[in-house]
Amino acid sequence: MKTNVTGRKLSLRPSFVEKTEKKLSKLDKFFEDDARADVTVKQEGNGFKVETTIHNQGMVYRAEEAAPDMVEALDKLIDKLVRQIRKNKTRLEKRLREEAFAVPPPPEEEETEEEYAVVRSKSFPVKPLDVEEAILQMNLLGHQFYMFRNMDSGEINVVYRRQDGHYGLLEPNAD
Repeated sequence: MKTNVTGRKLSLRPSFVEKTEKKLSKLDKFFEDDARADVTVKQEGNGFKVETTIHNQGMVYRAEEAAPDMVEALDKLIDKLVRQIRKNKTRLEKRLREEAFAVPPPPEEEETEEEYAVVRSKSFPVKPLDVEEAILQMNLLGHQFYMFRNMDSGEINVVYRRQDGHYGLLEPNAD
């Protein structure tokens, strides 16, 4: 797996970059050799926030963790990614390496798999809006996200409210 480690508004020590690459190499058993991991470290208040995004065969795996120490946040992050993968292993087996789950995890670590059930389906007209109008509409409805047709590109987009109170925009990519 190719790893890219960056620090936002802080410089990272080479030893931390090496630790990050070493710890992420534990996940190599799940991903193909051409997988790419982007790790970002930010200082927040008295602690650090570590975020990672792993791209593998068109799938994106993402996690973030915060702790008073960078290495502690990184350890929590790796554990979180492993739990996510194990929890969804039957759904992901087609996309991950076949031998990734050859060794069963200890019984206390195994989590029960939940069923995904669509409990409600809704259809609605999608009218062209700009991003600001879509955010306004989302806020008026009191929703966490809002799907709309972007009047600039003509594509279906989604705006959403982030945990930090800001907004995000999801746009389709032709890749």
